[in-house]
Amino acid sequence: MNKKGKEINNVVFSNFLNVKYLPEEDLYLYKKEPAKYKFNVIGAGMIAQEHMRVTMLEGRGIIHGIYDRSQYSINQAQKMFGELYPDINLKVYEDLTSACNDPEVDGLIICTPNYAHMEIVREAVKSGKHILMEKPMVTTLEDAYEMKKIAESYKATFQVGLQYRYKAIYTEARKEALDNKALGDIKTISIVEHRVPFLDKVDQWNKFSEYSGGTLVEKCCHYFDLFNLFAQSNPKYVYAVGGQNVNFVDFEYKGKKSDILDNAIVTVVYENGVKCSFNLCMFAPMFYEEITICGDEGRIRAYENENYLPEEGSQTHFEMMCATHRPSVISTPCYPKIIQSSGHTGGTYFEHRYFIDNIEGKETDTATIEEGFWSVVVGIAAEESALTGEIVYIDELLAKYENQ
Repeated sequence: MNKKGKEINNVVFSNFLNVKYLPEEDLYLYKKEPAKYKFNVIGAGMIAQEHMRVTMLEGRGIIHGIYDRSQYSINQAQKMFGELYPDINLKVYEDLTSACNDPEVDGLIICTPNYAHMEIVREAVKSGKHILMEKPMVTTLEDAYEMKKIAESYKATFQVGLQYRYKAIYTEARKEALDNKALGDIKTISIVEHRVPFLDKVDQWNKFSEYSGGTLVEKCCHYFDLFNLFAQSNPKYVYAVGGQNVNFVDFEYKGKKSDILDNAIVTVVYENGVKCSFNLCMFAPMFYEEITICGDEGRIRAYENENYLPEEGSQTHFEMMCATHRPSVISTPCYPKIIQSSGHTGGTYFEHRYFIDNIEGKETDTATIEEGFWSVVVGIAAEESALTGEIVYIDELLAKYENQ
């Protein structure tokens, strides 16, 4: 049988079609090549299971095994994986060291709760294996510096999972605003996230700032990464107001009272003068994201919307209004349904695609450890500002750590 050329991705699109009636020797378009890489997943909860499914969907890698301290999470991950991929024997490790150092494995996908990331990485890097670290990479400034130092000297791939930058609406915005310079010089950026409350997690760790880093670190590092990306500069100062006004106000877990923000308005001003605003509401009956970028030659507005109403509209929207130098655009950016529904509107799929590209030495635009660092720094500054009511100057915030 001839080697396949540039046909459509057979692994992804074979999910739409029944090809099981054919013997292996008669498959051409939908013949699956053997996976080149084996990955272990550290953590087996909801996001870990998404990573497991997307790894298999992308096709160049395979999930070899999992490790988690929670037997219930392990059981659920085994059940999910077994139903989808009954021909694969998923290995379960008894301890972290074994999971990190299995010689059969090429890389590690770290999906533990935020507060455990630093502990996991200290062990994981001893293996020398490729690492995909879920966001936020850490929850404190001290850990941010430590992880940055570790990753910068690490020989294998060390990728931070800020996958929102790969969503279709942000990919289109980046192409026009940064690559094509369609807006001229960017002056202001605004992002809105209105959504339902934080979902349930094992031990409810995401209801407590001590474990999550706070809402503006845990969830909003994605949006601060986008601010940093589009501003093309380092943040100068941050001012935020916020509160816990609706969600989990009376919630306690093992005697500990929830303390996370459920709404906030954050202003970030950059060294090059770009001004950004972020509007968060986590008690809205929808999942809605919107970005507006204004330059001196035009404006982009794009959004995603899932609102559970009976009238089905477009899930995504993109519009670029230009002056007289180029056409304006109205479009509906999207990926194939199987990709878009696989996680974070397709962002997770491309996160994995680029992870393997990075392993193979190909050029990608995945978040660097430096970009992961700054996404956390802005989140930490925003949390501090919301708590104190004061403007937080980034150089002063970093100096506090450096002078300790």
